[in-house]
Amino acid sequence: MTNPPTRVDGRTARSERTRNAIIDAHLRLIGEGDMRPTADRVAKLAGVSLRALWSHFADMEALMAASGQRVLEQRDASYHPIPADLPLDERIEAFCRQRARLLEELAPAARASALKEPFSTGLRHYRKVHVSRVRDELTATFPDEIGSDQELLDALTAASLWPTWASWRDAMELPADSARAALTRVVTAMLAPAARSGA
Repeated sequence: MTNPPTRVDGRTARSERTRNAIIDAHLRLIGEGDMRPTADRVAKLAGVSLRALWSHFADMEALMAASGQRVLEQRDASYHPIPADLPLDERIEAFCRQRARLLEELAPAARASALKEPFSTGLRHYRKVHVSRVRDELTATFPDEIGSDQELLDALTAASLWPTWASWRDAMELPADSARAALTRVVTAMLAPAARSGA
């Protein structure tokens, strides 16, 4: 006798695999430079029908939002806390190296999101989550230097976010190492006086 829950679980697992395949295909196309992949191209790469795609996502904005959630999860998995008891220069170097790596990893999705973010509440939500994550990273890595100085935290956050990185990488066409050096110099310039003041 067939167990009904097993059938349900099997359908659920297949549905989840299909949904993940669609998100994977969407992000792969974006990573390959297709900033506005169509549903047809996503479905073809995922190996599913358009009907299957639309059964999982109401529209392309819903797919973009799901991809944004995936990018956020990947970012969280890739992040490694920096010990706050390291010397300041070591913390700055580790923070900027990690921020550069994370920003390069999310670059394709960030560029694609920028095209649709003004019209997408989901994408604007994920942008706010990213901002919150960076603020948390900064306060955890530089607790004594930042303290209760919200202006300093705001300045450091702005320097560490995608729009600043995009200015260096895209508008100024700097190599990733040069952009990281610029980030390190900016963060150092803001934190060194705070460290001296705290001392």
